[in-house]
Amino acid sequence: MALHYHWPLKQLDISNAFLHGTLDEEVYMTQPPGFVSSSSPHHVCKLQKALYGLKQAPRAWYSTFSKFLLSHGFVNSHCDNSLFVHRTSTTITVLLVYVDDILLTGNSPSHLQALIHQMQSVFAMKELGDLSYFLGISIQAVGDSYFLSQSKYASDILLKAGMTSCKPCPTPMSIKLVDTPAANLPFHQPQLYRSLVGALQYLTLTRPDLSFAVNQACQYMHAPTNAHFTLLKCILRFVQSSLSHGLTFHPSSFELQAFSDSNWASDTVDRKSTSGYCVFLGSNIISWSAKKQPTVSRSSTEAEYRSFAHATAELSWLQMLLHDLSLPLVTTPILWCDNLSAIALASNPVFHTRSKHIEVDCHFIRDKIASKKLLLYYLPSAEQIADIFTKPLSVAQFQYLQFKLLVTSPPIRLQGDDKTLSAAVSLHQMALQQAQELKLVS
Repeated sequence: MALHYHWPLKQLDISNAFLHGTLDEEVYMTQPPGFVSSSSPHHVCKLQKALYGLKQAPRAWYSTFSKFLLSHGFVNSHCDNSLFVHRTSTTITVLLVYVDDILLTGNSPSHLQALIHQMQSVFAMKELGDLSYFLGISIQAVGDSYFLSQSKYASDILLKAGMTSCKPCPTPMSIKLVDTPAANLPFHQPQLYRSLVGALQYLTLTRPDLSFAVNQACQYMHAPTNAHFTLLKCILRFVQSSLSHGLTFHPSSFELQAFSDSNWASDTVDRKSTSGYCVFLGSNIISWSAKKQPTVSRSSTEAEYRSFAHATAELSWLQMLLHDLSLPLVTTPILWCDNLSAIALASNPVFHTRSKHIEVDCHFIRDKIASKKLLLYYLPSAEQIADIFTKPLSVAQFQYLQFKLLVTSPPIRLQGDDKTLSAAVSLHQMALQQAQELKLVS
């Protein structure tokens, strides 16, 4: 929204947020050391405000902050409790809160500044200026685009694993798995495995190309083997080779389309399938998932159909979210898949004998298609972007789909002082001169 409408994006931080929370319940605590009352040493303290470490503290802070916003005309989104929207006849203001970190945007800079002053009068708040670093994610404004990356966070993971100088790898997961007697032995540091895999989960916020490999690694956290740690090292080697990669967001239209895919019976242990989808708003990816299905599918059609249901549920939620943001969709959302049998099952209810064992909640996709709230189209498997969320791929195909997801290196910025610019020009001229000399020699 901010890119499309050229709105400012402000970042705010609440100091000691939990201390602002007012308690609704009666909570008592022992008198703290050094502050024990000499006249009543056996009495306890009744808390009026929340303290850090108190279980009620996060809820009390959210309740206090949300009451402040609601009293100033904001409306809490039904789709996301952390989203608040304020509308007037001429202005719209959007606020997103994550504990004590706040993002603020809208079409009226003066209204944003007035709101910031009101919050500063009630809470101990710091205005951090334009958005640049939020929850470990670096946001770099390049022209009319944003580049989101977690390169520092990724470097910390490699440092923790002791792989800062490891050999790079072109893909996060090899097509051929390790199969040796030693590979099936338990890994001697299971805590390290769990810690690294948990850290990689947060990295997928800006690296959707890692989602499938990380999901596979997560399935063995209870008892990892040497083979599983080899898989994890492959992911880390790929992270090393693409340390600066991230997501690029461009100004775009507000049209929803999703790509859905599945890998039937891909798990050789329990024969459960893997579902994967990604959702684009215009040309920008905004949601994705790689997840093992909870039940065994009896056919590839059933596995694809269940994957449809997951993607359709995500599309329905996003439609409601966009409505809360005053962005009603002009066009019907499109769901792309590469299985004609699953499309027929979703579009035609006559296949009762083949689908009567499928849970009823999966069939809601038929209602969406029948009511013209969703369009289901076919596309060839070679163009299926969601393939990257369901199976290991060759290097060429992985890099092709990675580019489709807009996971790229940071764009080149021709900004800086005069000395930097002149140095760049000199290097460019030297390169041209060397090229001409080589051409003359040849």
